Amino acid sequence: MGVSRRFDGDHSQRAAGRRTSAGTPPVSGRGRLPVRALLGGVALLGALVGAAVARGQATVPSDSHAVRAVRAVGLTVSSLERSIDFYTRVLAFAPVAEPAEVWGPEYDRRQGIFGLRMRVARLRLGDETLELYEYLTPRGRPMPVDSRSNDRWFQHVAIIVSDMDRAYRHLRAHGVEHVSPAPQRLPDWNANAGGIRAFYFKDPDGHPLEILEFPADKGDPKWRRAGDRLFLGIDHTAIVVGDTERSLRCYRDALGLRVTGASENYGPEQEYLNQVFGARLRITALRAQGGGPGIEFLEYLAPRDGRPRPADVRPNDLVHGQTVLQADDLEAVVRALRGSACALASPDVATASEPALGFRKGALVADPDGHALELVEP
Repeated sequence: MGVSRRFDGDHSQRAAGRRTSAGTPPVSGRGRLPVRALLGGVALLGALVGAAVARGQATVPSDSHAVRAVRAVGLTVSSLERSIDFYTRVLAFAPVAEPAEVWGPEYDRRQGIFGLRMRVARLRLGDETLELYEYLTPRGRPMPVDSRSNDRWFQHVAIIVSDMDRAYRHLRAHGVEHVSPAPQRLPDWNANAGGIRAFYFKDPDGHPLEILEFPADKGDPKWRRAGDRLFLGIDHTAIVVGDTERSLRCYRDALGLRVTGASENYGPEQEYLNQVFGARLRITALRAQGGGPGIEFLEYLAPRDGRPRPADVRPNDLVHGQTVLQADDLEAVVRALRGSACALASPDVATASEPALGFRKGALVADPDGHALELVEP
């Protein structure tokens, strides 16, 4: 898919071309995904989201109230060992450190789950970080098997490759589960996306992943300094949203991310990429001032039958993914969120007692569609 992002002087990056969302994970849930919400203490996430939307647009935050960077993308997994093996052996990620294990009241409060014990692994690919979370207790629910790419719990991680044909052969050799039937080349009539090649597949838990190859005239220039590496880094995470303008009131107006590109994608290549017949998407790319992977909105203009994220999803359910945002002053950011289009899902800012997690304070936030954001302060 594609959204070509304009050069931004605050970044040393040229915001890259983007594409659209794709293949949704399998999930073992029937019909309506019974997944419990990111619990903000006692309130259900759905109620928080509804209240946040009703409160309307926030003013653009000052620098002190804006998030500084996108620190990582996080996924809940059923087996940390299996997922570490997949991401390191198949996709060339490298562990940052030994996995951390945490429990205690401060983590119960931050995650909204009583009595949790959680293992966390941090992996790097290039300059970007992927976090994996396994809940030893309580165990969450598996990925819904009937998920589709236009359901609003969809979130994928987009990985840049230097050679799409070689990367696809590599994935086939490792038996990955397809979403797209084959890599797709987006058409040249689409100025923002033409020439981008993309393929969607799944990790062992059914989380959707994408590999992307940019043509010479698109993407961050750093992707063209690959050397002999095949898998280069995380370009962005993409989320399906119900209303782009509503989501912008959270990410742009309340959190301070900047829009760096937009496009409308459709046609048979897009349909096969996403495995959604008749797919027509409005795509909006955003970046944080201090760098990190981008965040991409995927609004399905057609078809409009994507299901909302269930209000009872909790962080230990495998459908849960989150984007980790770093702030210089977390309390100031949280204060600025009150009355905004974002909903605080933690009862308050919690202090982390485990140094291996890499931050001192954290809080969970829900966007208008229920996608999780973890705000952290180093």
